[in-house]
Amino acid sequence: MATPDGPEATPEFDTTQPTIARVYDALLGGKDNFAADREGAATYLKYVPDAGRCAIDNRAALVRGVQYLAREAGIDQFLDIGSGLPTQKNTHQAAQEINPDAKVVYVDIDPIVLAHGRALLATNKSTIVVTADLRKPQEILANEEIRALLDFSRPVALMIVGIHMHFHDDELPDEWVRTLMDAMVPGSYLFITDFVDTGDPLQKSMEQAGLESLGNGWIRTPERIEQHFLGMPLVPPGLDFLERWNPADPDADVPDADELLPYQRILMAGIAKKV
Repeated sequence: MATPDGPEATPEFDTTQPTIARVYDALLGGKDNFAADREGAATYLKYVPDAGRCAIDNRAALVRGVQYLAREAGIDQFLDIGSGLPTQKNTHQAAQEINPDAKVVYVDIDPIVLAHGRALLATNKSTIVVTADLRKPQEILANEEIRALLDFSRPVALMIVGIHMHFHDDELPDEWVRTLMDAMVPGSYLFITDFVDTGDPLQKSMEQAGLESLGNGWIRTPERIEQHFLGMPLVPPGLDFLERWNPADPDADVPDADELLPYQRILMAGIAKKV
């Protein structure tokens, strides 16, 4: 990404403050984090001892969603916003295992994601990492690197996985997503996971952990999460808890919601199609 100091300049970042991307990496058991991020992860674990399992389950749901999009839906372009660090198994690996020509753009506000992504993806010409902010969707759409890799005259999968909860409804995050989806052709998809509020005390504990460690991380009712999809039809099985959600096999025999462990009722996922 071009910078005032040239395209290869190393972005500056503050390692004394936790960030969403690095706390998530710490919860996943990754190594691309600092002491402040590990302290943030410890706060999550204090309130939700299985927070690491939640992070792992969210990443597993991301993989299932990408596999569905790449295989069943035939999508070969992915715009993953709020992507975090492209470590563990992530979007580009899940998509390119199915279609080696799939194009993936990772977007994150944390500049360390760009710094690490350059090294991790140096030999992958179909995947790039861009520093940008979901709050500024027009800048994402105008970004020259993104437009050079993705063809917006063809369907794109927009991924807002594990990021909505970090924006308060007063910020109108759905409108940022609407701006992005408006730029995409019919046949594109929107993939979201979010913290849910169905009255389970552990869900409220997850919210408290986020507010204490990062200053954000709000839970929402399933009805509110459905509004994130902007009225577009959800592909089967619709919006559901991660443990019950697999769009590649929507008719699979799954446990009843009340049979799930408490930590398995913290996140929901869904994919909608623009028609």
